[in-house]
Amino acid sequence: MNKKNLISITDFSKEEYLKIMELSRYFEENPNQSLLKGKVIATLFFEPSTRTRLSFETAISRLGGKIIGFSDSNSSSVSKGETLHDTIKMVSNYADLIIMRHPLEGSARYAAEVSDVPVINAGDGANQHPSQTLLDLYSIMKTQGKLDNINLFLVGDLKYGRTVHSLLMAMSQFENPIFNFVAPPELAMPDEYKLFLRQKGIRYFEHLEFNDIINQADIIYMTRVQKERFIDPVEYEKVKNVYILKNEMLAQTKPNMRILHPLPRINEIHTNVDSNPKAYYFTQALNGVYTRMAIISHLLNLK
Repeated sequence: MNKKNLISITDFSKEEYLKIMELSRYFEENPNQSLLKGKVIATLFFEPSTRTRLSFETAISRLGGKIIGFSDSNSSSVSKGETLHDTIKMVSNYADLIIMRHPLEGSARYAAEVSDVPVINAGDGANQHPSQTLLDLYSIMKTQGKLDNINLFLVGDLKYGRTVHSLLMAMSQFENPIFNFVAPPELAMPDEYKLFLRQKGIRYFEHLEFNDIINQADIIYMTRVQKERFIDPVEYEKVKNVYILKNEMLAQTKPNMRILHPLPRINEIHTNVDSNPKAYYFTQALNGVYTRMAIISHLLNLK
């Protein structure tokens, strides 16, 4: 069966990114549709999620589809020992498309190989989160009016942060991006991503602090230090509050600069930033509904 999946952000071309941006804008302007009437979408969340799961389910509902699935693997036959292979084979009999989050890297690619219907990766461990990246691109496009010539600051957990890995890969497809990586050595951007940028001739800079250079940023992409990725709790305690963005730090930033965050936040963005017009993370989360409507419609060739 010839089917299109979204497992890695590299599964889509630059042209498809732009098509998703166009469709997202259409759905933002026309949010209630019946394109999924008569179709069933499965949401399989083997790992906790709030925004991703709810925005996907809102997107499905806005498109007129039906939802099956689970938000806790303990409520499924996985708790009885059922393999991922058997779960996916079984669910693909019932649904027209599967959306899956799983803690193991590579699990989504495996699910796509097993499934008879398209699969969307809603996050596999520290690997990829492509639907988040597409909503991030839409948020950058909306706030900057372009995706070329963006100076992007990625701050916090760059080692385990699947959102920053996917965003780096996507933004590298556009003209003249500049990446500024702000992280402690323990959470630095993995070498394979830096090698990828060097091979493409894309500039990147690494920093331990960013207070003195924050005025260069077009986008500040804050990330949470993910406690669940640490084996040693002592290591987590050392780095959990290493960067905290506060309102007073934004005084000299560019007028067009916007702050993004995949959420949930813990302490890395102070609540006094929320009222600043440069804080965009809650609208960014809303953009996820329209972007996920676009992704589903594209994979099922409905729009």
